[in-house]
Amino acid sequence: MAAMLKKALSVVAAIAFAASVYAAGPEVRSDHPDTYVVKRGDTLWDISGMFLKNPWYWPEIWQANPQIENPHLIYPGDVISLVYIDGKPQLLVNAELPAPDVGPKMRDEGESNPIPPLPLAAVRGFLSKPHLLTEEEFKSAPYVMAVEENRVIASDRNLVYVRQLDPNTPMGQKFAIARPTVRYTDVPKGWLWNRDERRVKAAPWSLSDQWHWSLREWVAGGDVLGYELLEFAVASVSRVGDPSTLFVTYSDMEIRDGDLLVPLNESPFDLNFYPRPPKSVPEDAFVIGTTDETEVSGPYEVIVISKGEVDGLEVGEIYSIYQPGERVQDEVAYPDGSFRELFNPRDKMVDLPEEFIGHVMIFRTFDRVSYGLVMNGVRPVFLGARLREPTQQF
Repeated sequence: MAAMLKKALSVVAAIAFAASVYAAGPEVRSDHPDTYVVKRGDTLWDISGMFLKNPWYWPEIWQANPQIENPHLIYPGDVISLVYIDGKPQLLVNAELPAPDVGPKMRDEGESNPIPPLPLAAVRGFLSKPHLLTEEEFKSAPYVMAVEENRVIASDRNLVYVRQLDPNTPMGQKFAIARPTVRYTDVPKGWLWNRDERRVKAAPWSLSDQWHWSLREWVAGGDVLGYELLEFAVASVSRVGDPSTLFVTYSDMEIRDGDLLVPLNESPFDLNFYPRPPKSVPEDAFVIGTTDETEVSGPYEVIVISKGEVDGLEVGEIYSIYQPGERVQDEVAYPDGSFRELFNPRDKMVDLPEEFIGHVMIFRTFDRVSYGLVMNGVRPVFLGARLREPTQQF
């Protein structure tokens, strides 16, 4: 009876602990400073991590200071203070300024740039350069079919000839030219050699793939999540027809047949990412790619996630990353060469539990694929790592 009661109490304690972790909200670090002077190179994530166990709860304890013209911006030289108001932790900026009834304090915000939420240098290029096309967009996209004077490649100040351009396109309209890079395909369970687990294949692709029938691809099956392109040039329409003529105004590398045209986004992207926990975690969300053609990433590196807007992912959401455990042999109970090991081929193998390896923040979403920035990590992030609810940093 005592053993049963002890077991029941353990279960209740475990449930209570799990609920408290999920609903804990902002928790203050025991080693937090009383004040901190903001320096150039800081980020809101770094500063929040000095005061909070979970930096993504920063917006919940931010106390907007009415004495600053824009209370949501922090600048080098500002003093961050942790105080308690009605028993709740709050972060104040320049709390030593005159009281509110003295009048608002005006700041010349042109003297310095505000502190960004995260290291923008790590993501700025990924906000505009890559594109993820759906299968329908990929098949209907205008494409380069030839270059000026029948050359193999073209560059700045050259002409390129394009097919599938909308005949109603106005003269002078600008397009970005992008190169196919990686195709992400979701291979479901039950397909021959993929019976045990669902996985996403990341493989190079080109425009000609849609006209090449492949027995291997047909057998492998799968659902295409997106076709990745890398933007590298800009061209303007000088003649509409079949083919149309475009004049290249800018290029980072040579243009060749098979490159695609995508809409040119000349408006700046919103760089104010405010980290927050997600409302829910999509099932089977995991790391399917990196952006440097390796299979491992670390802090402040970009990774590709197998879910996107249609799955509910939103910019700013923070997720924990867990690495699946390895399948290993229990050599203590089933030593090599023993009869026990020989006649228990399944029992001898043990799946180790998945382990926390870091956090990722979603900073750009497409229909079915997203880009995330690894914010911190205790171990390298490998392909196949799973996304879970955000948990406290270690």
